[in-house]
Amino acid sequence: MVERGIYGGTFSPVHNGHVRAANAFYDLLSLEELFVVPTFLPPHKPEAVGCSAEDRLAMTRLAFADNPRRVTVSDYEILSGGTSYTYKTLMHFSAPDVRLTFLCGTDMFLTLPQWKHPDKLFALARIAHVRRTVLSEETEEAVLRCAEAYRRIYGGDIVHLQLPPCEISATMVRERCARREPIGDLVPPIVHDYIAAHRLYGNPAAGGLS
Repeated sequence: MVERGIYGGTFSPVHNGHVRAANAFYDLLSLEELFVVPTFLPPHKPEAVGCSAEDRLAMTRLAFADNPRRVTVSDYEILSGGTSYTYKTLMHFSAPDVRLTFLCGTDMFLTLPQWKHPDKLFALARIAHVRRTVLSEETEEAVLRCAEAYRRIYGGDIVHLQLPPCEISATMVRERCARREPIGDLVPPIVHDYIAAHRLYGNPAAGGLS
């Protein structure tokens, strides 16, 4: 049985937090391969795209190009077009000899029943809930309640991962770009150079890496 991970997102832009999360996901669950899948049109936050799908795909591929793990950046959702639904992506990457694990942040984890065909999500993949920060007691309790409900209602296979705290967000990168502030501490150097060269997100910082 091949252990295959799926990590989806807008990646607008891909940043150091994304790379760290992907690496930890791969290592903690002893994955044999990981597919990073930029969305074409995310159903929950279409306003967060900020640049073309082609640019987001190119930046994500650059960010993972030299990763020593077996990581593939897939254009499946972008080539499919339309709204990107996770259950379709999981169906695409499923196979009889493969166990899929889908990486899911806390905000997404708490809303899984609202996604398109949640029953198919849990049938197709194990859900790896990743904590990127220390959760409040209230949020932690909500996560545990949801996990129990998902197991009871959908027969879900849930695993919880705790990563080192990371406060980086794509919104933070885009806002710094708009203010002409350095972003070198937030994104891989090659992604910084791509943003500057293509003048993405308004007015990208033109200075050196910080």
